[in-house]
Amino acid sequence: MTITVLIADDQDLVRTGLSMILDAQPGIEVVGEASDGAEAVALARLHRPDVCLFDIRMPELDGIEATRQLAGPDVAHPMAVVVITTFDLDEYVHGALKAGARGFLLKDAGPELLVQAIEAAANGDALIAPSVTARLLEAFSSGASSNAPPAQPIEPLTQREEEVLLTVAAGRTNAEIADELHISLSTVKTHLASLMAKLNARNRVEIAMWAYETDRVDRSA
Repeated sequence: MTITVLIADDQDLVRTGLSMILDAQPGIEVVGEASDGAEAVALARLHRPDVCLFDIRMPELDGIEATRQLAGPDVAHPMAVVVITTFDLDEYVHGALKAGARGFLLKDAGPELLVQAIEAAANGDALIAPSVTARLLEAFSSGASSNAPPAQPIEPLTQREEEVLLTVAAGRTNAEIADELHISLSTVKTHLASLMAKLNARNRVEIAMWAYETDRVDRSA
């Protein structure tokens, strides 16, 4: 099955590069390109791509608001959005994830990680760039503007769910979690589904953010 992708970035060179990389992959087709957030939302609603790949900083409508309009909590049929950012410059990743983004990448991510993020998002999963997971999530969770305490789980987490929670916060893939905890892939998916239900999280990005917001992650490590 072909994964359709919409790319939005205000830099022509970036859009062209991303499009060339993705179109060269078997099973992935770029169905549209947008140079600003407003155009991105319009094209996304027109084409209904499997995955939207959005820059955060764009004219007319930034990536956060574009993400909220397509994947926010009030959207009946949210789309899969992956945001691309530059860690040293963008201070809005936390807002984008809260707005419904399913994952994020740095702009210097290689083609392999880009394709993994697209495939993960299309499959209902989310990819957090492993090389920056702890640094990025910690920075934005601790710098969040809201002073409200994080919501408590609907039901207490089991010991195994706590272990899975930490591996998700560390940016592990399902396969890596299965290997690290010596459990099957299907069991990993079962635990992730349970975590999402208990934490009222829509994806593993929100699971990871909750782990940081509740100080379950050792920030000194």
